[in-house]
Amino acid sequence: MDKEKIISELKFKAVRSSGAGGQNVNKVSSKVILSFDLNNSDSLSEEEKALLESKLSSRLTNEGILILNCDEDRSQLKNKEIVTKRFLQIITQGLIIPKIRKATKIPKSVIRKRLKDKKNNSEVKQNRKRPDF
Repeated sequence: MDKEKIISELKFKAVRSSGAGGQNVNKVSSKVILSFDLNNSDSLSEEEKALLESKLSSRLTNEGILILNCDEDRSQLKNKEIVTKRFLQIITQGLIIPKIRKATKIPKSVIRKRLKDKKNNSEVKQNRKRPDF
């Protein structure tokens, strides 16, 4: 995965931010919307695309486009940096292949110890009872 090549494929759009902020919100387009077309990306291999499509299926549109937005800051440039970092983090997390869990066998000594402890605990509880004459 080449980060510079992926970043060059990103499309940014600046829109007016919602919420409180006074007149600044009404005149400045500080919210940044990032869109990335996963299916038509040249920087990712087919295996990487398939892996990302399965892992990010809830975040992708029906056309396979990942859309992220950021309106945390009043500066459009900072919002663009934040959303780009977030995008790269999502992509790198999505490309991580988890290790396959290997089933391990429980040692016989551990099983014997557990049974012995259970028997011992049972005897202790039996000794607590009132004797039956």
